[in-house]
Amino acid sequence: MRIILLRHGQSLGNVDELAYCRIPDHALPLTERGEREARAAGPVIAGLAGDGPVAAYVSPYQRTRRTFELLGIETERVVTEPRVREQDWGNLQDPVQQEVLKHQRHAFGHFFFRLPNGESGADVDDRVAAFLDGLTVRMHKDEGHPKTVLVVSHGLTIRLLCRRFFDWSIDLFESLSNPDTCEHRVLDHDGTGWKLDRPFVQWRDSPDGTTQLAP
Repeated sequence: MRIILLRHGQSLGNVDELAYCRIPDHALPLTERGEREARAAGPVIAGLAGDGPVAAYVSPYQRTRRTFELLGIETERVVTEPRVREQDWGNLQDPVQQEVLKHQRHAFGHFFFRLPNGESGADVDDRVAAFLDGLTVRMHKDEGHPKTVLVVSHGLTIRLLCRRFFDWSIDLFESLSNPDTCEHRVLDHDGTGWKLDRPFVQWRDSPDGTTQLAP
């Protein structure tokens, strides 16, 4: 069994933080570079998926749906899955408040700090757990469900998916950087457990002394 986790291509919000003040997060489009990234990722993801059937679970945000579309990959089923969407940042129409919230979130920690009218990382962790529980049951017990799965999602959400899979500490999670736009991670099941193809970059040592184990 194989699960491929793919972050969306570069979006307008990645290059213009004030875009969040004008456009809802879910409606932010890919940039021209993001569209090129998605097209270039297509053959790579197709190679990882192999020749067998693939099930795709795609965040409903515009940037993730467009990324999946540009991959050009044939899949047996495509599911729009809200539980793998980006962390809900609430209302970010005020650029001053947006900047204050980002500083507060960084100071208090990305996992527990809840954004006003939005979510904390812990909230995202909860919905990711529910998604994974259902997905792994289907992959193990539903003979009709493909054994190869593609999840097109967002940076923080992908880190939390892996945190849940491998039971990483919260301190370790907070020490890891998001994958780059259109960067992937592959999880393979070897019959005894899930293995990650390569680690995430650690931008600082985790306070509890935990280091991320190489696959």
